[in-house]
Amino acid sequence: MRIAKNRNSRSMVPLPRDFYTRDPRAVSRDLLGKILVRRQRRGLLTARIVEVEAYLGQDDPAAHSHRGRTPRNFVLFGPPGLSYVYFIYGNHYLFNVSCLPDGEAGGVLFRALEPISGIAQMADARDVVMDGTGDLRKLTSGPGRLAEAFGITRERDNEKDLTSPKSDLFITDDGFRPRRIEITPRIGITKAAERPLRYIIAGNRFVSRG
Repeated sequence: MRIAKNRNSRSMVPLPRDFYTRDPRAVSRDLLGKILVRRQRRGLLTARIVEVEAYLGQDDPAAHSHRGRTPRNFVLFGPPGLSYVYFIYGNHYLFNVSCLPDGEAGGVLFRALEPISGIAQMADARDVVMDGTGDLRKLTSGPGRLAEAFGITRERDNEKDLTSPKSDLFITDDGFRPRRIEITPRIGITKAAERPLRYIIAGNRFVSRG
């Protein structure tokens, strides 16, 4: 893992807004290997992004924005680089980021992370016992798990500006580049499920499935 576990969060620079002002497919590919950061009083949480899914706005039947702008999904219509969080199945929050220029709907869903620092805090948040033999995959392998591990909720984080240096939740680049990226159909959906819009770091054991 290339990022130092004790790295000061003040030295981490959030990805700029123009990073997200692009097609969600391009953003998805380029997010792989980046670092999700949560600043909090108990310490810094960091994890590498290893799996995401692109959602293409009103042209995508599986996207929340498919039927147009609503009070629930307005974040997806911009500006780019905002956090979109929603509640699903009555017990999970899912974390996304808005893409494309302001007024155009698009987004990326975060599906899996590789934990780097703050692992004990993630385990506490997930109520997972880490006894030396515990599987780190239980912390952030899956969209609901990673949101819980990072304390991401709709009330706390929806519409949060991930590009702001003042934000307690953001994404940074430590220079890591995946050797190989795989693109597969999205999973866990019924509409437009055949579209190849799931992006993973090939061979990474923290990918949520397969």
